[in-house]
Amino acid sequence: MKIKRLGVNIDHVATLRNARGENYPSPLRAAIIAENSGADSITIHLREDRRHIRDSDLKNIKNKLHIPLNLEIAPTKEMLKIVLKHKPNYVCIVPEKRKELTTEGGLNLNRHKTFLKKMIGKIKAKKIRVSLFIEPKISDIALSKKLGADCVELHTGKYCNLFNKKKKIKNEFSRIKKSAFYAEKVFLEVHAGHGLTYKTAYQISKINNISEFNIGHFIIAESMFISLRKAIVKFKKIINK
Repeated sequence: MKIKRLGVNIDHVATLRNARGENYPSPLRAAIIAENSGADSITIHLREDRRHIRDSDLKNIKNKLHIPLNLEIAPTKEMLKIVLKHKPNYVCIVPEKRKELTTEGGLNLNRHKTFLKKMIGKIKAKKIRVSLFIEPKISDIALSKKLGADCVELHTGKYCNLFNKKKKIKNEFSRIKKSAFYAEKVFLEVHAGHGLTYKTAYQISKINNISEFNIGHFIIAESMFISLRKAIVKFKKIINK
């Protein structure tokens, strides 16, 4: 069985900092602790409204980190310009709505098809890995391949919501599993993310085709009680059981 990587999203360290307009807690400090605790990469989402991560965070973390930085961005000209300037190791293109509390689903690939193809081409020309955050649908995976993506990140939010509400999860799990299998078959690396907890990450980690998990909100919440280091170590063990 392949070793599964863990990307740690530190956005909500910045959320807490920004709530009081202070300069603490430091996202950079969280990134370094995560790195030293065994995280395989650090994920940050630079939103258009800068509600948590700021441009200065991106610059500081990129300069200090010794593991890959995964930058989540919306498919816009502004974000493309930022990527080409700062050159993170990885980019994950995600949908974005101003009023949403968190990402509500996968990209609408058909709506952004022309721009995405150009955007992906320009990013890959800088030797940056590109992932598309999509629903676990065969049609979206096939289109992701045509657009030139290196990876797809399957949106696990629906599965996690069903699991947490103790509703039937069999069909959604099957959908993720079939999507992961198909993506790997067409030579796309498969990632998973959104809403994952210890229990749901363990269930999804049983899908062998998934190479990487990106987890943020639960890790940051759990770190309040057991520390950031222990939460990361625990997740690394869970996804590789």
